[in-house]
Amino acid sequence: MAGNMELIAKRSFPYARRVTDRFHVQKLATEALQEMRIKYRWEAMDAENEGIEKAKANGMIYQPELLSNGDTVKQLLARSRYVLYKNPSFWTESQQQRAALLFELYPDLAQAHNLALQLGKVYDKTEDKLYGLTRLAKWHEKVRQSGFKAFNTISRSIQAHYKTIVNYFDNRSTNASAESFNAKIKAFRRQFRGVRSVEFFLFRLVKLYA
Repeated sequence: MAGNMELIAKRSFPYARRVTDRFHVQKLATEALQEMRIKYRWEAMDAENEGIEKAKANGMIYQPELLSNGDTVKQLLARSRYVLYKNPSFWTESQQQRAALLFELYPDLAQAHNLALQLGKVYDKTEDKLYGLTRLAKWHEKVRQSGFKAFNTISRSIQAHYKTIVNYFDNRSTNASAESFNAKIKAFRRQFRGVRSVEFFLFRLVKLYA
């Protein structure tokens, strides 16, 4: 979705139909969700620091409140990072317990997690570009009604690139193969701790992967 990459693709392949990869679109939603979690974590850290200072001033030892799973609120928010990346159907038993506590304490995170999942469902359950456009519009409306600043920001970003985003539904195209090949190139380069001669490096790549 970067402007420079779009310009490169437009100039190098002027007659190609450009597709914004679904991974990068969904990544925006998960990043917005994590931003909200981190904000609550900083607030929990501030509250804990204040509690420690008050206890110290009164000559007492600070004892943080423990939740039913043994976590403090600060620990719960820190350890919920990977929980929020996953679909609930893939949660382990401990993650289910952690998610239940998290969403009880922070209903906004439950709503935001649901928004991120719904964006994924638009991709999973849509075969036609027109239906994809309609479902994205409904998703944007839900984001607007939620009032979450982080999600409103990514919603505007998606709206700005909607033409290339809905092109995905023509052939369900992704750049997974290109990402995989790029990882192979990076691993090959890393073996030799960098590249001294670009020409020779490209020659070796051609011999290995062409």
